Amino acid sequence: MEETSKDFLRIILSVIIPPVGVFLQVGLGLHFWINIILTLLGYIPGLIHAVWIITKK
Repeated sequence: MEETSKDFLRIILSVIIPPVGVFLQVGLGLHFWINIILTLLGYIPGLIHAVWIITKK
């Protein structure tokens, strides 16, 4: 699979459950746990953080 199609799949998964997309991008790192906290505080902050993590390179 191309990297852009992998990113697209991660973003789609992030729309459903934001921590899943972050986990697929960075694993169980700091950003994953930040995303868990942001998602618990509200869906939108977790979603924004997930998309930001996936698209930055």
